[in-house]
Amino acid sequence: MTLIVMRHGQSEADLLDVCEGRADFNLTELGKLQVKSTSEKLSAEYKIDRIYSSTLKRAKQTAEILNSCANSDIEYLDDLMEFNNGLIAGLPKKEVGIKFPKDPDLPYDKAMYGMESQKEFRIRAEKALSYIFSNTKEHETIAVVSHGGMINMLYQSFLEMPLPSVTSCGTGDAGYHIWKIENGIRAVIT
Repeated sequence: MTLIVMRHGQSEADLLDVCEGRADFNLTELGKLQVKSTSEKLSAEYKIDRIYSSTLKRAKQTAEILNSCANSDIEYLDDLMEFNNGLIAGLPKKEVGIKFPKDPDLPYDKAMYGMESQKEFRIRAEKALSYIFSNTKEHETIAVVSHGGMINMLYQSFLEMPLPSVTSCGTGDAGYHIWKIENGIRAVIT
């Protein structure tokens, strides 16, 4: 099984310099071009059998552009949405630290300001990946279109890291990672 884990392109929130998370913004024109370029490259290298996508606009639009090159089926999963950042969704970044200060000692299973906890976020990633695995045949190549924070959690889940774990794998606009599972061995290719 081959998994292409792709982040959406540039969104309007990037230009507005706001906290995105669950705030539902569209791709910019540049974002659409970024996704088109990545989609053409991926479709030339892989036959994508199925696409799973977050239900947020920027990811859905990314999945649709990818699908215009891949000609596959798309399934939208709420569990692939970005971190539920509660009350800060859509707020200007410069205001967030003042109005909603972080608690550096916040336990892994606790949340503030209407957000989900890191534990809930990880469990959601586990659930999404489990669903995808259970619906993918060994020889298939699938694409997963999501968000930077969720991709970090999917990495933790894919690599079966213990709870709590912290990872940071920067994924730029329309960036992607290739993962494989062969004979039960999970590998990060790129």
